[in-house]
This record gives sequence, C-alpha cells and structure tokens, in this order.
Amino acid sequence: MNQLHVHILPVLIATVIQWLLGALWYGYVFKARWKSLVGVDGQKPGSAWFGMVTAFIANLILSFVLAHIVLWSAATSFRQGVAMGALCWLGFMAPPMFTQHIFERRPAKLFAINAAYWLLAMMLAGGVLANLNL
Repeated sequence: MNQLHVHILPVLIATVIQWLLGALWYGYVFKARWKSLVGVDGQKPGSAWFGMVTAFIANLILSFVLAHIVLWSAATSFRQGVAMGALCWLGFMAPPMFTQHIFERRPAKLFAINAAYWLLAMMLAGGVLANLNL
C-alpha cells in the first residue's frame, strides 16, 4: 500500500474551522435549545476547558482521517471536498448517530441539531482540505 502523506497545515486549518463552528453552534446558535434537549438547563457547567480540549483533539483526528479520504478520492476543488465530506458524513456519521438517538430515545430535534452540525463541519473541512491540495 502506498504511503500517503498529508500536510499538517490544511489539517490544522480544517480542525480549527470545525472547532470554532462547534463553539458557535452549541455555544450560541443552538445553546438554549440544545441544553434543554440534553437536560442540562440550569445546571452548573463542568470543566469547559476539558470539553474544549477534547473537542479539539477529536476534530484533529477527524480532519486527519478526512484528509486521507480526500486525497484518496483525488478531490482537488472546494466543491469536490465538500462532496467527500458530505459522503463521509452520510456513510460514517449519520447512521450510527441516528441509531444511537433511537436507542437512547432522544428527541428528533436533538438529532437534527447534532447531525446538521457534523454535516456542515465535515463539508467545510472536506472543502478546505481539497482546496488546499493537501
């Protein structure tokens, strides 16, 4: 198998975009609705730093793997990268998230908030990774 190497700068840029999008998505845009749906209204927040660092590391891993998929697919434009991000979301994220929400009996609105975030995050990351030509 050929060793495919990706450049770290595009991976870091994609990571930061996902991380900032998550902060905006869950911290501002859907903050009240999301907190209500997961049942943390009025509770004292835990360690925000631990959550943010963990989210950054998770986004870094996702971006690194997505960079390889974008490279393997030969996507070289933002549009092609967006398509690869959407395809990966459809195949690898949406089905297990949906199944988990069903078994946990979580509200459909919570699935919509979470799934939409990951779709947008993966599309943006895929677009950036392909456009920067890894």
